[in-house]
Amino acid sequence: MLDAANSARYFWLAKRRRFASEGPTIIQMDKTSKIYVAGHRGMVGSAVVRALRAKGYETIVVRTRGELDLTNQAAVREFYAAEKPDVAIIAAARVGGIHANNTYPAEFMMENLAIAQNTIGGAFEAGVQRLLFLGSTCIYPKFAEQPIKEESLLTGPLEATNEAYAIAKIAGLKMCEFYRRQYGVCYHSAMPTNLYGPGDNYHPQNSHVLPALIRRFHEAKQNNTPEVAIWGTGTPLREFLHADDAAAGILHLLELENPPEWVNLGCGTDISIGDLARLVKDAVGYEGELTFDASKPDGTPRKLTDISKIKATGWAPQIPIEQGVPIAYQSFLDEQAAGTLRE
Repeated sequence: MLDAANSARYFWLAKRRRFASEGPTIIQMDKTSKIYVAGHRGMVGSAVVRALRAKGYETIVVRTRGELDLTNQAAVREFYAAEKPDVAIIAAARVGGIHANNTYPAEFMMENLAIAQNTIGGAFEAGVQRLLFLGSTCIYPKFAEQPIKEESLLTGPLEATNEAYAIAKIAGLKMCEFYRRQYGVCYHSAMPTNLYGPGDNYHPQNSHVLPALIRRFHEAKQNNTPEVAIWGTGTPLREFLHADDAAAGILHLLELENPPEWVNLGCGTDISIGDLARLVKDAVGYEGELTFDASKPDGTPRKLTDISKIKATGWAPQIPIEQGVPIAYQSFLDEQAAGTLRE
C-alpha cells in the first residue's frame, strides 16, 4: 500500500508519463520564480547568483556545504520537499586540476555521481519542472575533432587524467536528457569550457592553468624571482571563458522556452599557453624572464569548443581574454586582501 507521500509521487509520475510525448513542459524562469542554486559559493555558482540579482531575481535559495551535504540523498530529498523551488541550477561539484583528478579519481567519481543523482533525481521527485545541470567540456573524447561539437559525445576514449570526473558529468547530462525524454520535464545542461574569474581556486597544485599562472607570476613579482619557467613549449591552444560570461549564458538558457538538451558554453576562440602566460605576466607587472621548459610534456595540442548551437539561440560572450585576465588578477588581489582567497 502506498503512503501519502509515495501516492502523491505515483500520480505525479503517471501524469508526467502521459504528457511526455508532447515535449517538455514549458516552465520559463521569471522574476517570480523560486530558484535554487547548488554550489553558490563556487566560482560559477557565485557568478550565477550575482547575475540573477543583477537581473532582478530575488527569491534565490542557497545552502552551504555545512548546511546541506549534496552527497546525502535523504538530506537532499528533505531539502527539496521543504523548499519546493520552481527552478534548480546545479553548479555544485568536486573540482580540481590535473593533479587532483589524477590522484583522487575514486573520490571525484563517487562524489560527483552522488551530487548529480541526488540533485537531479531529488528535483524530479519534488516536482521541480525546470533544471539546468552544469558539466564540463572534459566530457568529450580526448581526440575529438576541433572545434568540438556536441555530437562528439561518446565517440571516443576520454582523457585519462580526468576520466572519473568526466564520466560523472556525462551521467548528469544523460540523467537530464532521459528525464526530459521520458517525463517531459525541461531538464537541460550546459558544458562550460575552462572558466576563470572571481572565486577561482588558486591552490598551488590543484588549481587550473590560468589561476595557477596568476599565482606564480604574482609570487615571483613579490619575491623578485628572476625567472618563471612554464612547462612545455607554450604552443598548446586552450579556450577560456570568464565566469560572468558563463553566468550570462546560463541565465539565457533558462529564459528560453525550449532550450537544446545540452550546449557547449565557451567563447569560440583559443589562445596559446605561451600567449596566455604573457598576458598574465603583463597584467601582474612581473618584469622577470618568462621561459619554457620543452623537456616537459605539452598535453593535448588544442582544445576548442564549437559554440554555434548556443549562439544560434541569441547568446554570445562579452569578455575577451585580453580584458578578462586583468580583471581576474584584480579579483585575486581583492580576495587575498579580504582573506577569502580559495587555495
